[in-house]
Amino acid sequence: MSRREILHKMKEKVGLGSSTADSGKGKSKMSKHITHGFHLVKGKSYHDMEDYAVAEFKQVDDHELGLFAIFDGHLSSEVPDYLRTHLFDNIINEPNFWTEPEKAIRRAYRVTDSNILEKAAQLGKGGSTAVTAILINCRKLVVANVGDSRAVICKNGVAKQLSVDHQPNTERERIENRGGFVSNFPGDVPRVDGQLAVARAFGDKSLKEHLSSEPDVTVEEIDDATEFIILASDGLWTVMSNQEAADSIRNTKDARLAAKHLTEEALSRNSKDDISCIVVRFH
Repeated sequence: MSRREILHKMKEKVGLGSSTADSGKGKSKMSKHITHGFHLVKGKSYHDMEDYAVAEFKQVDDHELGLFAIFDGHLSSEVPDYLRTHLFDNIINEPNFWTEPEKAIRRAYRVTDSNILEKAAQLGKGGSTAVTAILINCRKLVVANVGDSRAVICKNGVAKQLSVDHQPNTERERIENRGGFVSNFPGDVPRVDGQLAVARAFGDKSLKEHLSSEPDVTVEEIDDATEFIILASDGLWTVMSNQEAADSIRNTKDARLAAKHLTEEALSRNSKDDISCIVVRFH
């Protein structure tokens, strides 16, 4: 056990953990070497916590699925909560999930977004970004995302981003072709129609004509070089690079403590946003 892990355990014993944090861990039944941990902390904004996470291993027929996701809401806690309870079920229930998981995920994202828009009266006018990672039988990882929550894999100490940050500036042409615009006000980030700082999201009915919910999907094989993956909301990535995040937890064997360390490091770097983090370790 590293010195940092010992200090964390000592703090927890005397009640020095964050009272506003949601934290937990688990492990695969198929491979005892694969573990996960998560940690969520509310930011310094005046709204309620708008981040939700999924982190679990689930048995489906003769298969084991690791289901991991970060949902980062904006103007809404209802939409990310809806995603937490429905998105993975929609993906797994797609008839071609086992044979064509990428196609199944794309369709499930579209169907889920349509359902959210139909329920706008109950779920509100806001929306949510999403990054999802499905580990199939401990060997195949399928990552999808809309928005700027991010998935990073570390192999042999090298961090590699598996998701795509959907920024308004990089998708300006598509947004303008749909009749929207991207604002660039001094001192502010680029925004779709002067409002939303991401170019793709679930929900956001008032902006949907100019937004996309089409995910980018990446497939990665898990091999002996794979050390861990990190899923996190932009509250982490606005203050840390992919490699910095990977380097800071590489020697932390406990996945939950690794996720907690990343959120605490982001807070120490003055991240003001909600910060949600999942770490899945493969050794």
